[in-house]
Amino acid sequence: MSSSQAPEDQQGGGDPPGDLRSVLVTSVLNLEPLDEDLFRGRHYWVPTTQRLFGGQIVGQALVAAAKSVSEDVHVHSLHCYFVRTGDPKVPVLYQVERTRTGTSFSVRSVKAVQRGQPIFICQASFQQAQPSPLQHQFSMPAVPPPEELLDHEALIDQYLRDPNLQEMYRVGLNRIAAKEVPIEIKLVNPPILSQLQSKEPKQMFWVRARGHIGEGDMKMHCCVAAYISDYAFLGTALLPHQWQCNVHFMVSLDHSMWFHNPFRADHWMLYECESPWAGSTALQLGRLGSVWLAPYGRVPEPPGTLLSSSGKWVAPGGWSKGGCGVVTASWLCPVLKRA
Repeated sequence: MSSSQAPEDQQGGGDPPGDLRSVLVTSVLNLEPLDEDLFRGRHYWVPTTQRLFGGQIVGQALVAAAKSVSEDVHVHSLHCYFVRTGDPKVPVLYQVERTRTGTSFSVRSVKAVQRGQPIFICQASFQQAQPSPLQHQFSMPAVPPPEELLDHEALIDQYLRDPNLQEMYRVGLNRIAAKEVPIEIKLVNPPILSQLQSKEPKQMFWVRARGHIGEGDMKMHCCVAAYISDYAFLGTALLPHQWQCNVHFMVSLDHSMWFHNPFRADHWMLYECESPWAGSTALQLGRLGSVWLAPYGRVPEPPGTLLSSSGKWVAPGGWSKGGCGVVTASWLCPVLKRA
């Protein structure tokens, strides 16, 4: 799988200069080849829970799988299971099995290993592009464009300038601000910390990779989207229960994605997350849609193109009764809690 080396294009609305390569490509998803179909991945960003970030494992596993197929096939889907907790102090080995190589579809199985034990297994499907007379998609919600919204750094700064902000929130926000995260996020309905309340298990935000990726191999954009897809997924199921329980952390059980249209992961995408059911575990669904899609020099697709869909089962990793201050943006969830 290749990526572009000399970026030439930019997206309107403040895209980073072309010489600023995305750290997602140069570091996070840049695997070290050890042997045929064997790779080593290292860790760039570790959440405040000090556990391996699931999106990193999903993205790196898809990179490993994509390196074993030809350039002319596209990512169709992936289905993953998290089987053990990952250790952020230990590199991850990715073992690829070429399960099937067909004329239309190919399947690759990937096992992520630490200390000789599998921590994650994944099956990825690749497809030759084919025209279809059957075409439809969900409509994109009507939301403000990303240019009209604050990014998460500006939003945190706005919160911190509030003289009435509770100290527990101030400590948590400063901790988040100190983290260097390789994606940009703009919340559609940012929370007001002084007026937190239970919400429907739904949230929307604009998201894109920091820096420039370029057109290159479409599979790399799918790998970046796989990384992004897990970033703010986990907190959606907690939104209706903010003042009923204190969930210490969420554990990913599985993760699935389906890719529908070519896209640029370094262009703004609307991420729509919802959790239709929760019990001993919780189901969460997501959709990525485009604000502007212009792949491979084609005539740009109209805004609102559905790019990918995803699904995930999670389980609460320890909880206690009593209110918790988990807010709408789940990138705040690990630190903004009531005692």
